[in-house]
Amino acid sequence: MTKNDLRKQLRAKRREHVAALPDSMRTLVFMRPPAPLMEMIPDDATIGLYHAGSSEAPTAAYARYFFEQGHEISLPHFSAMNTRMQFRRFVDPHDESDLETGPFGIKQPTTATEEIVPDVLFVPLVGFTETGGRLGQGGGHYDRWLAAHPGTTTVGLAWDCQLVEALPTEPHDIPLGAVVTPTRMYGPFA
Repeated sequence: MTKNDLRKQLRAKRREHVAALPDSMRTLVFMRPPAPLMEMIPDDATIGLYHAGSSEAPTAAYARYFFEQGHEISLPHFSAMNTRMQFRRFVDPHDESDLETGPFGIKQPTTATEEIVPDVLFVPLVGFTETGGRLGQGGGHYDRWLAAHPGTTTVGLAWDCQLVEALPTEPHDIPLGAVVTPTRMYGPFA
C-alpha cells in the first residue's frame, strides 16, 4: 500500500472515530501531558505545538497547560504555501487573539510575532507505529524542519485508532521520540 493510499484510509478512520466520540469526551482528552512525558521536557523548554484540525488530536489544552507552567509556546507559521515552515511565538492560548488564518487555512501566529525554535515539538500525524514511526500529512514540512533542527524532542499526538503495525518509510522520514494517545504513551524511543 502506498503512503497516499494509507493516508486516505487512516484519515477516514480518524474522522469516523472522532465523529463517534461524545462532545463531553472530546473536551476531556489531551487535557494534561502524562507524567512520563513531562519527564522528557526540561523546565525551560520552548514548546512547539500545532493548531489542530477538526479530526486531529487536540492541542489547545496542552498549549494552555504549558503556558501556565511558564513555557514559551510556538505554532507553525507559513508566509506562503511554497515557503518553509517556521515557528512563531504563541502568546494567547486562552483566547487565540494573536492568531490569523494562514495560507493552508490553518490558524497561525501573525507575521508580527517573533520566530522562535522549539526544543520540544508536538507533531500532527495521520498514522504511527508502536516504535515511533510517523505518517504525516504528506507535505514533508515537519521532516524538513526537523532535519534542519536535529536534537529537537518530538512527540506525536494521536487517537488510538491511528496506530498501525507498520508504515512505508523513506530516508527523509524522521521518527518520533514518543507518541501520546488518550489511553497510553508509547516511548520514549531511543
